Amino acid sequence: MSIELRQVSKRFGDMAAVEDVSLTVGDGELVALLGPSGGGKTTVLRMIAGLEVPTSGDLLVRGERVNDVPVQRRNIGFVFQSYALFKTMSVFDNIAFGLKIRKTPKAEIEARVGELLRLFGLEGLGRRLPHQLSGGQRQRVAIARALAPRPSVLLLDEPFGAVDAKIRQELREWLVRLHRELHVTTLFVTHDQEEAMEVSDRIVIFSRGRLEQVGSPREVYERPRNEFVARFIGVLNVLELTVRQGVARLNELAFPAHGVPEGGTLRVGFRPYAVQVSADPAEHPLRAVIRQVYFLGVQMRLELETPSGLVLRTRISKDEFLRRGLEQGIPVSFQIREYRVLSTGSDGLAPEVSTVHTASHWAEGI
Repeated sequence: MSIELRQVSKRFGDMAAVEDVSLTVGDGELVALLGPSGGGKTTVLRMIAGLEVPTSGDLLVRGERVNDVPVQRRNIGFVFQSYALFKTMSVFDNIAFGLKIRKTPKAEIEARVGELLRLFGLEGLGRRLPHQLSGGQRQRVAIARALAPRPSVLLLDEPFGAVDAKIRQELREWLVRLHRELHVTTLFVTHDQEEAMEVSDRIVIFSRGRLEQVGSPREVYERPRNEFVARFIGVLNVLELTVRQGVARLNELAFPAHGVPEGGTLRVGFRPYAVQVSADPAEHPLRAVIRQVYFLGVQMRLELETPSGLVLRTRISKDEFLRRGLEQGIPVSFQIREYRVLSTGSDGLAPEVSTVHTASHWAEGI
């Protein structure tokens, strides 16, 4: 393993920034640390870099315990959100900085910097100062500088947060290509779910200092471990229903409630894509009106309002939307194709979710 955390915690006074986190990252992986502000992801990154010391637990890089190893001896490249380029140094000298500190021979420095300028699409810009570059170019220089000494691990803190949306998308695609070519173990912090889903091999999700789930983008989206993950990765409709005579009901909606006592509460969650909509009133059993339509390019996001006033969110492709003759304000029929049962989370942890239940299961059970 390239990086391993064993029951690592970090406290700042009475505040637990990271609590009992265990995690392994394999050689050559591209891993996103994802979560809301204050979730602990940046603190984990800083501990790996050596900028913070764990309060407890062990942190290993390539099998070596590095809790007390200083930053300069860890062979780790770190890129800050603000780039932190030297304003009075040229692009060439910024990239060469780490090599010069290591007293690398001049010919080797020139060869390595030249290689990185070509690889990063910065040829012809070596003599420019940082303020003469675009935001995307500055970010590339910062990453090139971190990679110049050939680190075993590359750490990126919100790497694309300071550029506009178009440049951010280009940089995401560029980072994936770069990683495929260099195969350097890379961890990057982000609060952007789409960015993590698009770029990473695996996603590590944090909340309030706890590690909530680790998995591939598809795993954390389709098989979330708990309600926090399900809500944070994508959109989740959540309903609280009251159980009467073995059936959980909320206005027009009903689900089987096996094992839930009479008068108890059943909580269910389902993704927008699980709501199937038709302009044909006979196609699905439930009724609603399309209250709002949001155009998202190749997709449309719809808000459905049932006769009782319940609002549900769904998504449909633009082609399907047009083919089915859907439009804002019209009455529609719908069904919930699949859903998950959410626990109450009575132990203080994020509520867990059950496996997927299909529409046929709950239709037969009612």
